[in-house]
Amino acid sequence: MTQLGAQMYTVREYTKNTKDLLETFAKLKGIGYEAVQVSAIGADIPAEAVAQGLKENGLICAATHIGFDECLKNLDAVIAKHKAWGCDYVGVGSMPGEYRADAAGFARFAKEASGVADALAKEGLKFVYHNHNFEFRKLDGKLGMDILFEETSPNFQFEIDTFWVQKGAGDVRRWIDKVRGRMDVVHFKDMALTDSCEQRMAHIGEGNLDWDGIVAACRDIGVKWFLVEQDDCQGRDPFACLKASREFLAGKGVR
Repeated sequence: MTQLGAQMYTVREYTKNTKDLLETFAKLKGIGYEAVQVSAIGADIPAEAVAQGLKENGLICAATHIGFDECLKNLDAVIAKHKAWGCDYVGVGSMPGEYRADAAGFARFAKEASGVADALAKEGLKFVYHNHNFEFRKLDGKLGMDILFEETSPNFQFEIDTFWVQKGAGDVRRWIDKVRGRMDVVHFKDMALTDSCEQRMAHIGEGNLDWDGIVAACRDIGVKWFLVEQDDCQGRDPFACLKASREFLAGKGVR
């Protein structure tokens, strides 16, 4: 069964300390979200406080975003934190810059991330990688995204971000289908055009992406978590944006 969640990077200005984080959990629950992706919270917030806040608000931790360096340097702590939160999906929000310059760098990341993914799998956890648009550059004649797809372990899962695939001139539905069997978590993010025809992030349904097709494609490959994110709310209240996205998706039968 697919479930809808809120990516907390959207409300990162309201998660810098424990008090604000707990209030944010309550607000998201009040909007109607039953799950969250824990991301961009204050570094000093104890893992126990996050676990308690999730429990008190009846929220599921669907996934996280953490730094890849944390996975490489302190994987035991990463595993312990995710198990404390009841979270199966260890998400990496982006490839560190030192890997991005060329095909060899992408291949090195693919190898190192695969090692992390395989280690997590032994603990019953899953590694998920969130793309931006830089993965759609051609490197030695091949898309960076294809290098990741072809040179990673089957335990390396993708977390397709609909906005960034479109921004990278990719075909969103084709990429969803391509990662069939390797994507349990997807990022729903819309793209709109300004009056000057510049691309910008938008709440779901405000922009131009084909949501009927995207939802159908995700359901077809068995995605388990639809996570809503809006990195830039254009000066609007991010909670209002998450609410608008949820209401639009509810109209599509996504809850």
